[in-house]
Amino acid sequence: MDFITRLLGGVTNSSTSTVVATTFAATVVLLWSARYTLYPVRDQVLPGPLTTSIPHLSKEEVAKLPYTPDHFPGARDVATPYGNIRVYEFGPEDGRKVLFLHGISTSCLTLTDIALDMVHKKGCRVMLFDLFGRGFTDGVGDLPFDTRLFVSQMLLVLASSHLPWTGENACHVVGYSLGGGIAVNFAATFPHLVASLVLLAPAGVIRPANIGYASRLVFTSGIIPERLLAALTKRRLRTPIGNAVHNKKKIQQSTSVSMSVPTTVEDLTQPLDGKETFTDAAVQEAVDPDVEGKEDDDTVNSLHPLEAKIAAYIHWMLDAHAGFVPAFMSTIRFAPLMGQHEHWRQLADRKPWTTAIILGRRDELIQRDDYEEDALPLVGGKEKVFWRVVPGGHNFPFTHSKDALQAIYEFWAI
Repeated sequence: MDFITRLLGGVTNSSTSTVVATTFAATVVLLWSARYTLYPVRDQVLPGPLTTSIPHLSKEEVAKLPYTPDHFPGARDVATPYGNIRVYEFGPEDGRKVLFLHGISTSCLTLTDIALDMVHKKGCRVMLFDLFGRGFTDGVGDLPFDTRLFVSQMLLVLASSHLPWTGENACHVVGYSLGGGIAVNFAATFPHLVASLVLLAPAGVIRPANIGYASRLVFTSGIIPERLLAALTKRRLRTPIGNAVHNKKKIQQSTSVSMSVPTTVEDLTQPLDGKETFTDAAVQEAVDPDVEGKEDDDTVNSLHPLEAKIAAYIHWMLDAHAGFVPAFMSTIRFAPLMGQHEHWRQLADRKPWTTAIILGRRDELIQRDDYEEDALPLVGGKEKVFWRVVPGGHNFPFTHSKDALQAIYEFWAI
């Protein structure tokens, strides 16, 4: 009471002091409560579905999930200080070792066709794992999802095998979307480990101008309270994916750009200027958007079986994995999605023809013209890297897996 009285200039009336003290205390409590309500402090580890959801399901219910814990053979859980990591390793032990990294909003389910084909037809030894906060891997609640976290996760996964996956030219790395951006930074940091680098629609040098300014501002400025933004993000991830599946067979009615002014907080997470939003980017990993005039693929408006399965799985993960939305938001803020030119430049120092960049002809996120202008010169040009454009959109690794595999096998000369 004396402290507050002195603070307010020596107010001596006892009733006035009491009112002031009560108001001051109430304000502090209110601000403290608002801080921890709107900007929660998360636990270090956010348990994944293997310990939160799966134990409450029957075997029949688990079997009906779009992505099951035994989707791939050779499953194991790797206990780490960051939480458990779900890893799959299978194929001939003396085969070519291939490590896969998936994208921002999915699990390693998206790489099913490519991984299985490499094992069954080319005798490869493959390793896949779910990134933190995705699939059956725990989330990390108190660290940024940046290159340091993802590279650390890769090293933990490699070290968990009873086979040697490290050493001179020990393995081949295949990265898709976000996984491609992570793979570039890993190869730039540990060039001797990576015998070859295959980048499928890789993030890393996406032009910021291609992502709407409002979307970038919302996720990176801290203007919107964390808990509110998480709720909006969850809703935005659920709704457009569902709409994309529902409207897959409909041709887009108009390509005109609509300029609008945001009137609600939720509007800020939606495209206002004809540009992609971060949630749009996530949708494209699941379902190829409807775009008119696909001269390269007359089946574009047909829903691929794996598209439906992946879309359904993302919906399930939104409810079953407490770490997914925080992981998605932190990845947008800190992961190697844009501005990674220095890491890409280091790929030019790799031995010629040990790096492959494979892009989708209709990819609206990783645009081939932008990457040919911005990324290709950084890595040494077509004289040093294997460069291919294949049919499909951003999700071509599973909608057009045969084309992707053909390019990869050509690159490896196998």
